[in-house]
Amino acid sequence: MIAEQVPSSTKARNGISLDGQKNTSLFSDIKALFKLIVLVANVLPVFTGFWLALYFSNLSIADHWGVFALTIAGSTLVMGGALVMNNWYDVDIDRLMARTQKRPTVTGTMSLKLVLTIGISVSAIGFVLLLFTTMEAAIYGFIGWFTYVVLYTMWSKRRYAMNTLIGSVSGAVTPLIGWSAIDSAVHIVPIMLFVLIFIWQMPHTFAIAMRKCDEYRLAKVAMLPVVRGFKVTKQQMVVFIALLLPLPFFLTASLGMTFMIVATILNVAWLAMSIYGFYTKNDMAWSRIMFLYSVNYLTILFVMMVVITLPIFH
Repeated sequence: MIAEQVPSSTKARNGISLDGQKNTSLFSDIKALFKLIVLVANVLPVFTGFWLALYFSNLSIADHWGVFALTIAGSTLVMGGALVMNNWYDVDIDRLMARTQKRPTVTGTMSLKLVLTIGISVSAIGFVLLLFTTMEAAIYGFIGWFTYVVLYTMWSKRRYAMNTLIGSVSGAVTPLIGWSAIDSAVHIVPIMLFVLIFIWQMPHTFAIAMRKCDEYRLAKVAMLPVVRGFKVTKQQMVVFIALLLPLPFFLTASLGMTFMIVATILNVAWLAMSIYGFYTKNDMAWSRIMFLYSVNYLTILFVMMVVITLPIFH
């Protein structure tokens, strides 16, 4: 039984039926298994890459609904399968970390064999769907999956402090998947989007690692704050955020001055916040702000790329 068992005495408590409780538990398990928030966040770059490929190829999305559906569904399943495989492999770590102790692999509501089967099956279906778009899109999907599951989860995560550098590739290929479903991704825009996400993931992940440093230390995961401390982590965050500064200028000719100005303002503000980290007395509060800023930063940029290329602005 996937859903956790609820004693009959709780059937009428708060007006919730036993079936309702089971349904809620099933949804919670699926949400945790597929890391739903992370999964949804990774769909936006895929969509943006697809949209921009249409724009720069002078094509209409109205004529490519089928390819669009296959691209979004295929990439989502590939990414979802990779996240499930991560849950399956990391069950020993997840038992030790407070933020992961509600995952069905830890609570036992799903057997590890079932989780492994789901991960492999969902991934395989995703790859097949991407193959119905272009071979290039499927290849990028596989690169992202292999990097996250094998090179990051199984090989580097527990061994090396810069494991996030390897894991960043898996997130960075998402706009390439979307773009290559329409046209070859050998183009300045998707290449710069890859570089943008690759660099962005480093300070983003470091902020998470600082907030959960004690949990990672307990689980013996070699995250940078655990291995090298907060000072070195802050230094690395400043370096990677500084590397974002020139990127908008490479996209000015393609996306215009508005994008360049807004992106530069966001970069400078983020760099200033990262430098302030050396003077703060509350590392936890600062790292939380850095995390929230990083999430909004990427969302704003990718949504803006879509908005400024809408037909009404041209």
